[in-house]
Amino acid sequence: MQTIIHSVLVVGLLGLLFGVILAFASKVFHVKVDRKVEEVRAALPGANCGACGFPGCDGLATEIALNDGPVNSCPVGGAPVAAKIAEIMGKVAQDSTKEVACVLCQGDSDRAKERFVYTGPNDCRINASLAGGSKACTYGCLGCGTCAKECPFDAIDMVNGLAVVNKDKCTACRKCVAVCPKKIIEMIPYDQETIVKCKSQDLGKDVRQKCTVGCIACGICVKTVPEAFEMNGKVARVITENRDQAHPAVVKCPTKAIYPGLEIKKEEEKAS
Repeated sequence: MQTIIHSVLVVGLLGLLFGVILAFASKVFHVKVDRKVEEVRAALPGANCGACGFPGCDGLATEIALNDGPVNSCPVGGAPVAAKIAEIMGKVAQDSTKEVACVLCQGDSDRAKERFVYTGPNDCRINASLAGGSKACTYGCLGCGTCAKECPFDAIDMVNGLAVVNKDKCTACRKCVAVCPKKIIEMIPYDQETIVKCKSQDLGKDVRQKCTVGCIACGICVKTVPEAFEMNGKVARVITENRDQAHPAVVKCPTKAIYPGLEIKKEEEKAS
């Protein structure tokens, strides 16, 4: 019995001693956090998505508060968060264009051909590792939904084997951009309506054989509105600064590779 009491007393004394040591160490090694860092951190949305280029909101808060980082560095928070942080830092928030992710492909299961039936894990990266992927167009969306699974904001839907971004849910965290093995997801201005949704660099005749909605580099859009379109290799591209002038070329595109050409065509077919 005496042995048990001694053991309990020893353990208790050791616990008390360690507690004193820890309390002393916490004061000696305490790292004082700058008040502004805490205020900036509180203003950030807490998504910890890494889209700002820092390992979470704590890293960005430190960069802004202590290293004079841009107050509009958080793409998730956008203008409202930038305004709050600017007020904390005593700065003026500069206007920034809101961006969203866009999948530059319209080749769903009905419009694009497959080279082989893929039966492996439902992951675009693994699919792509098999001789460029199952899709006949080696530039197109593979449809496994890796980007949708990676999106922390549920902003990507899989529609008939094609990834489609809901721009009202997209926070521009860029995780989908990073994970796509085909690099067909790009950031565009939120208000951009006209987009060439194709990245194929194949010859026009080869594009036609693989996909009914691919850009065939015919140049009609460039000829129709030269201010708003340019050729990027074998695919057309909208000149962002003049995107508001691009619509006349949408209806003239023979393959409807320019969004929203397909939607316009569907409406016309319904009306007729």
